[in-house]
Order: sequence, then C-alpha cells, then structure tokens
Amino acid sequence: MNNSQGITEMYLSKQTSDVLHEIGTVKSYAEGEVIMNENAYIRAIPIVLTGSIRVMRSDEEGREILLYYIRPGESCIMSFLGGIHRETSKVKAIAEENVEILFIPIEKAGSLIQDNSEWLDYIFRLYHKRFEELLSVVNEVAFKKMDDRILHYLQQKQKLTDKKDINITHQELADELGSSRVVVSRLLKQMEGEGIVKLGRNKISLV
Repeated sequence: MNNSQGITEMYLSKQTSDVLHEIGTVKSYAEGEVIMNENAYIRAIPIVLTGSIRVMRSDEEGREILLYYIRPGESCIMSFLGGIHRETSKVKAIAEENVEILFIPIEKAGSLIQDNSEWLDYIFRLYHKRFEELLSVVNEVAFKKMDDRILHYLQQKQKLTDKKDINITHQELADELGSSRVVVSRLLKQMEGEGIVKLGRNKISLV
C-alpha cells in the first residue's frame, strides 16, 4: 500500500479505499494550477491524496472569495452534487500546494452510493463539514470586521501549511477575502503596529 492510498484509508476502510483506487485515476497538479474552472462540466469527483486545494467563488466583476480548503482524504461535495445532476461547476478549484488527486468518474461515484453504505456515509459527513464551513464564511462576511477576517484567514493558512511565514501578497490576500488591496494593506499595517503580524516582502508572519 502506498502513502496516498493510506491517506484515503484515514477516512474509509481499506476495502472501500481499494475500490476507489481501482475505478479512479490519480493525477498531480503543481502549486497554483487550476484544477477546475467555474462553469466547467464535472466529469469526476476529486479526492485529495496529498497536498491541499482551495475552493473559490467569483462574481460577475471577477472578484473572488475563498470558500474552503480541501485537505488530504477529503473531497469536494459541490463537485459531487453538481456532477450527479449534470450541472456545471459553481466554484473554481486551485492547487494550494503541489497536490495529488484521485479522480472518481461521476457515473461510478453515483452508482457506488447504492452498493456501499460507507461511501454514502462519507458523502454525508463531507456535506455536513462543507455546510458548516460555508456558514462560517457567511458569518464572517456579514458580521465580522475585515481585520478579524484577515487574522482568521492567516491562522487558517498557518494551520494548513504548518509554517510561521505565509507567502502571500496583499493583492492575493485581498482577492481571497473579496476586498481591495488598499483596505487590506492599511489593516495589515495597523495589525503590525499592534504586534499581531510582521510584514515582509510578499510574506506575512503571525507574531
């Protein structure tokens, strides 16, 4: 058993994991590479084996906002639901770091629900997790100040990468939070003055 398959088994039994690897295809993407674009047809369900994916949503003016991350052993429930109903993707998926993904053909992922109760339970658990994450995004946008959102984002990023320094520009941070670079830069400078963060060239460190 290779390491990638072992990660799948963190969430599913070896038997179900073996079935998924038999019917799926493993592909690799480099950091920053687009895995799925908005309005693209969904032909397979991604399960992350190594690395991580960030899922974004954009408006008509091209502004984007981060919805959630997909980590090893997890999948994108929005891809699953969209694929089952033969709809196009409502989100964009980007490799947060070098990532390895197991793609399960949508027709096989759907039929597996009838034959494997563990797979169905996996889908429901992911649905619950993503629903809570989306509620958190709504709560932040509606009720939290931008500086609180910036801090929460940086804490999430630090936890995901397990690194003290977060390599990101002010523009990239603004894009992921659905704000402007001017606002984000001003708040980061204020946070640096309060000893919350330390700013460097294209990087931010939590103090």
